[in-house]
Amino acid sequence: MAIQENNKTKSLRGLLSSKKKSHVSKAATSEFPIVHAMAAGQEIGDKALQKSAKKHLWMHFTRHSPYKKIDMTIIQKADGHYLTDSKGRRVIDGLSGLFTVNAGHGRQELADAAAKQTMELDFMPLWSYAHPRAVELAERLISYAPKGMTRIFFTTGGGEAVESAWKIAKQYFKMTGKPLKHKVISRQTAYHGTSHGALSITGIAAFKQMFEPLVPSTFRIPNTNWYRADSRFKTEDEFALWAANRLEEVILFEGPDTVAAFFVEPIQNAGGCFTAPKSYFKRIREICDKYDVILVADETITGFGRTGEMFGSQRYEINPDMMVTAKAITSGVAPLGALFIKEKYFTPFNEGTVTLAHGYTFAAHPVACAVALANLDIYDKERLVDNVRINSPIFRKTLEKLKDLPIVGDVRGDGYFFAIELVRNQETKESLTREESEKILRGFLNGALYEQGLYCRADDRGDPVIQLAPPLTCGPKEFEEIEQILRSVLIEAGKRL
Repeated sequence: MAIQENNKTKSLRGLLSSKKKSHVSKAATSEFPIVHAMAAGQEIGDKALQKSAKKHLWMHFTRHSPYKKIDMTIIQKADGHYLTDSKGRRVIDGLSGLFTVNAGHGRQELADAAAKQTMELDFMPLWSYAHPRAVELAERLISYAPKGMTRIFFTTGGGEAVESAWKIAKQYFKMTGKPLKHKVISRQTAYHGTSHGALSITGIAAFKQMFEPLVPSTFRIPNTNWYRADSRFKTEDEFALWAANRLEEVILFEGPDTVAAFFVEPIQNAGGCFTAPKSYFKRIREICDKYDVILVADETITGFGRTGEMFGSQRYEINPDMMVTAKAITSGVAPLGALFIKEKYFTPFNEGTVTLAHGYTFAAHPVACAVALANLDIYDKERLVDNVRINSPIFRKTLEKLKDLPIVGDVRGDGYFFAIELVRNQETKESLTREESEKILRGFLNGALYEQGLYCRADDRGDPVIQLAPPLTCGPKEFEEIEQILRSVLIEAGKRL
């Protein structure tokens, strides 16, 4: 009887399975052709990808209306310094994906590390349990860190690390007898992330309006855009000192007992690669010390070699209390972020029953940590940071050749991170109007640069700029190729003004 029932059960299961497969296959063929093609092991071409992407995909920071008339750019492959799209076009990756793929694309060492770790320990959260790769990576990171850093709080990205830094700062001051210290200061046009807390710290008004009200008690001071500085400043150091002193001014306006932290990028991304002399960072360090304000260096982009030092904080002698990193920690192969912290800010959390009630499911993912360790091996073996330090002056000089074009106003940045500001008039520094920026950047430059073989960023979060941040494995040959493409496209852009 039992055998008969088992046979009946098997027959029933088979029937149900057959009907289910038939139903799924039919639906997949009519409504979900890519699902059907994948199940059948068929190759999926550009036409199918375009149709499905336009129907189902919601891309980030992207206007979708143009895709009613034109195709999307779908990146299908990557190797070394190059990207290949679904139409077979090959372009130079002039932005390292998104300031991320520092070691270059298609690294076998990173793929091997991910595969090996997946089979050893595929997942374990860092909630009350550690795992070897997290322990190893934390110590490895501290070994490269600016002096005084002792602790690593892992996240899955830069925005989460910014969020974590703010929460730790607020709880730290509550536990050390200064409960009113919760406010945060950052810089005009600075970008620090998209979550409600990180977006509140961000200084780009246009990014915030649709999501307000945000987290209160965040304030802005001027950035260090020397190109646009007032003519009363005779030197960059004089301007930088003025900009730094605005920090003290806002702290005093708000009350020193209420300000918890100041967030600053070693090179400010949004607005176009604003640098500052070491005297600027020395002064803000003095101000933060004077008023017991936590100095947080946001190195989501500048971390891991981009400036010609392992961290921008070392390049500019910032001496931060906390340091936000992400992106290039794995060269983009797996999502991971790491917040570096001085022991002073961990100490209260190491007493009694105190807990930081904060964390992320995928923070310190074992596979991501293994990839990060292998990525750091590449850094050491191939001396990638030295490559940036040696070649950065060549990169700058190559880009500065573009200043013979009337549309180019300024070339600025450091390491392998530069911006080219576009203007109507070189002599007066007159910027493009909003309409001209829309027409030139979105209506022409982004598409034309890509068509000519260069993936980079044309942006106007501030004044209109083209930003470049190639993989750290690049050299003079790639710089020349980038300059030639920029030159041909910018000549045409100038004609369109």
